[in-house]
Order: sequence, then C-alpha cells, then structure tokens
Amino acid sequence: MFHHTVLDNGLHIVGEELPQARSVAFGFFVRTGSRDETPEINGVSHFLEHMVFKGTDQYSAEDVNRLFDEVGAQYNASTSEEVTLFYAVVLPEYFEQTFPLQAAILYPALRDSDFDTEKQVILEEIGMYDDQPAYVAYDHAMQGHFAGHPLGQIILGTKESVSALTATQMRDYHAARYRAGNIVLAVSGKFDWDTVVAQAKACCGHWPAGTPDRVTPPATPQTSAQWITRDHLQQEQVVQLMPAPSATDPLRFAADMLTVIVGDDGNSRLYWELVDPGHADGCEISLQDFEGTGTYLIFLSGSPEETAANLARLQKVCDDVTQNGITAEELQLAKNKVSTRIVLRGERPMGRLSSLGHDWLIRREYRSIEDDLKLLDAITLEDMKRLLELYPLTAVTTVGVGPLTGV
Repeated sequence: MFHHTVLDNGLHIVGEELPQARSVAFGFFVRTGSRDETPEINGVSHFLEHMVFKGTDQYSAEDVNRLFDEVGAQYNASTSEEVTLFYAVVLPEYFEQTFPLQAAILYPALRDSDFDTEKQVILEEIGMYDDQPAYVAYDHAMQGHFAGHPLGQIILGTKESVSALTATQMRDYHAARYRAGNIVLAVSGKFDWDTVVAQAKACCGHWPAGTPDRVTPPATPQTSAQWITRDHLQQEQVVQLMPAPSATDPLRFAADMLTVIVGDDGNSRLYWELVDPGHADGCEISLQDFEGTGTYLIFLSGSPEETAANLARLQKVCDDVTQNGITAEELQLAKNKVSTRIVLRGERPMGRLSSLGHDWLIRREYRSIEDDLKLLDAITLEDMKRLLELYPLTAVTTVGVGPLTGV
C-alpha cells in the first residue's frame, strides 16, 4: 500500500507498506549533490554528508553512534551528483526511538572544530581514491564529458577545493539546499503510517520551507580522449561515456534493457566478445540517467598490450548493435533478468526504499513493482530501434589510466 502526504513546510513523505516485511527502512533524500556546487565549493555536498554524523547541539558524535547502535540499526549515507541520502533500517518497534535522531542530524551543529578535523578525513579519502585507477578514470571522464556543465563537478571535490573550503561556506550551502521542499522522507517495510506522519510533524515540521533551484541544461559533449600514465600499474582501466536518455525520458527503460543485452556482467555481447575469451578482465556498460541529460558508461579493464585491440572489439560490438539492432530473443532474456532483479530487490525494505525515494524526489512519481514489471513487459523491438536512432552507441569521451600513453 502506498501513502503520500506533504507537511505545511513542503516536506514530502512517501511510504510503501510491504506485508511480508519484518523491518522498516526510512531515509531522507535531499535533492543536492556535486552538480549543485560551484567550482569554489566543489566537494561540499559530500563533506556535509560526513559532518551530519558529527552531531547536533543536542547529540554529540558519540551519542549518534551509540543511539543507533543500541537498537541494532543499519545506517549510513551517500552522496552522488544529484542526491544526498541519509537512511536507517531498524526493527519496527524501534522506529519511534530512532526517527527523532535521524531527523535531528540533518541539521548538524557544524562546529568549527569538527569541520577542521573532518576536513583532514576528507583529504585522506580523496588521496585514497586517487590511488584507485578506476575512480580516477571515472572522475576525469565526467569532467571531460561534462566540461562547463554542472555534472562535471567531482563528487569528492579536489584537494584544492576542499582545502580552501570554510565552515561558513558549508553553513551557507546547508542553509540554501537543506530546505523542506528539497527533501523527501521515504519509508518502506513494516510501519504504521499515522505514526510516521506524527513523527515527521514533530521532528521535521519546523524545518525551513523552500525549494532551491537546480540548473538542468542538456549536455553538449565534444569528442575527446585522455590517457593518464601511471607506470606502476599492471592493468589499463578505460572509461568511455556517450549520450543516453535522461531521468525523465521514457526511453530510459529501453536504455536499461540495452545495457543488459550489450554489457551485463554475464551472458552479454561484450562478455562473450571480450571477457569469456580472456581478452579483457572486465567490460560492462551501465546507464546514468541524470536530470536533463544521461550517459552510457562503459568500463574496460585488462592488459595494456590488449587495450587497443579490446577497444576495437568493443566498438565493433557497439557498431553492430547500433546498425542492426537486437534480436527478440535478446530482448526477452533481458526482460527476464531485469524482472528478477526488480522482484528480488523489492522483497527487501531497503531495496524498495531507493526506488521509492528517488522516483518521488526526481519525478514526483510512485511506481510499484507491478508497475515496473508491466512497463518492462511492454518494451518492444521498435522501442529499442528508436532508442538506438536517438542515442547510438558511439563513444564520445574516452579516458584511460595505466601504463599507456595512448593507443
């Protein structure tokens, strides 16, 4: 059963009861991320995600950790280009005990001392990811593909931007972006809806109203290739990006099917062409559907000596799909795979929470498992043909990280 209400300050609350569930997952989805930053404060969204757990005027960082732990909660947060999520999963009897804490920490104290300490943690995290070539390739690919576009901002920020960031800048960003109209509270699993609404009114009803703007221009990427040489690496990691449907484009469902057919991690065209024969260690394609634009992301890893040949094999597969389409059998197999994933994910409160919150935050849309399965079944070969006409699988942005200086 689906529920929805809006508080006077603009906070949207959505809930989906799962009859078979024995837990409840709930989370605050904040429509803010690296795309909402300026270059001067790049990384502030992710930094702020960390600061939330440093406590409030009422709760210390130790209190936050202890109180979640006392009820056995599974809790965490994440930051992407577009959404910052704070969530917890608890047994239903602990919901009323846990919810006030989860709501309170969204408005942290943001003390200068905590800010200075956590800045060093963030800088260490940036250094850690700088040592992981796949992340380096992704960040540089996004920067190149979305040059001059808000999505070109790196989620973690740079050492320079984070080092220069001040606590005052973070407080200003929090005050601008963490407004009730920019947040969705989603609840999934076993819960009492009246209790959820009562808790939300008591703990969130005083939050400041408002819905900040987000700029969502279409992207106009230019063809580019970049090779970042790291002699000590044994493999070459390559990321390619190409335009794809946006988060509000109905073709995004067909695009999801295409990624399964072309580049799933097993029994896909790229798997049989590159991975199974041993030419590459891995080769997959996924869809990133953002507001206003989207990308296909291809990840290729393998021996540097095989990289040029693997890129040719990869392009051969993509060209064949673009020119000749897919078969009815491939489409049906993809539907079977995705249907199973939707159902299995939907059996868990946390699995449904992500879809529930993101769908409402970005599209003000509720889709049940049954809705998704019906839409999936309705996708036709003609839909796939139209998708490929509008979004051919032709790499626009290529970034390699490893021993190579080029191909």
